[in-house]
Amino acid sequence: MMKTVTVLMGGWSPEREVSLSSGHECAKALADRGYKVRMTDVRRDVSELLRALDPRPDVIFNALHGIGGEDGTIQGVLEMLGIPYTHSSVLASALAMHKPTAKAIFRGAGLPIVEGVVAHPEQLVLSDPMPAPFVVKPTNQGSSVGVRIVRVNDNSWREEVTSWCFGSEVLVERFVPGRELTVAVMGDRALGVCEIVTRGSFYDYAAKYAVGGSDHLTPAPIATQVYERALDIALRAHQVLGCRGVSRADLRYDDTATQPGELYLLEVNTQPGMTPTSLVPDIARHAGIAFDDLVVWIVENATCEG
Repeated sequence: MMKTVTVLMGGWSPEREVSLSSGHECAKALADRGYKVRMTDVRRDVSELLRALDPRPDVIFNALHGIGGEDGTIQGVLEMLGIPYTHSSVLASALAMHKPTAKAIFRGAGLPIVEGVVAHPEQLVLSDPMPAPFVVKPTNQGSSVGVRIVRVNDNSWREEVTSWCFGSEVLVERFVPGRELTVAVMGDRALGVCEIVTRGSFYDYAAKYAVGGSDHLTPAPIATQVYERALDIALRAHQVLGCRGVSRADLRYDDTATQPGELYLLEVNTQPGMTPTSLVPDIARHAGIAFDDLVVWIVENATCEG
């Protein structure tokens, strides 16, 4: 008999709409392959979630993004219930979601990271933490939510900091010029490198999810040695965080001054988007893995550490 799969989607983070899209796409793929699928729009109500999981499914497909669904919170609930779930565990999810912690782990593993500092919003109102250009971002959001590039002689960003609504900490990193790369990892294999060419100033929320907001060049048109290096960085980052299933590593490639240039690891997304415009399905297709096969693999590799 085919497994019963409950797809968790929605949630209460700023990435709710993206999660709903991911959830519907994955549910359709699983239903087409013969799985018994239930979809649950997760709210911030544990008793409601428990009712939605009765009768108990064989597997949870976690299509939640952002806070609550990607940071170890929902993973902890599922561990208590003992239900196998997709993607990374409680610890790996929490480590990857908190960018300063992940950066410290990457640094300890010898992976190339961008220099940065953690500051409080009130500190940033008073002075710049480093010479511009630099990037201001939340410490625990995804999908470029709250990300801002501060250019030379740009003072308008201080007004934005006064109304900062993404927690008590801000991550500030040196801006790295060059190109945007991303790498999909599936289990113990890095599938490929994609270059993202945006139509705006940077790869923000709109560029990620609006149709036509960006172009995905797969495989990335970069030198072989750089391509292989990017694959290695992504796989090592996946492993050092303790990720499982599918993840996606985001990198910057600075080839503006010297060749072959320098790669910098920005972050690892433990639950990458599975929408029609998402990157991991694009990279998987180029590696010969159809969307339905990718989703099935994710489900069949679901587990529960407890």
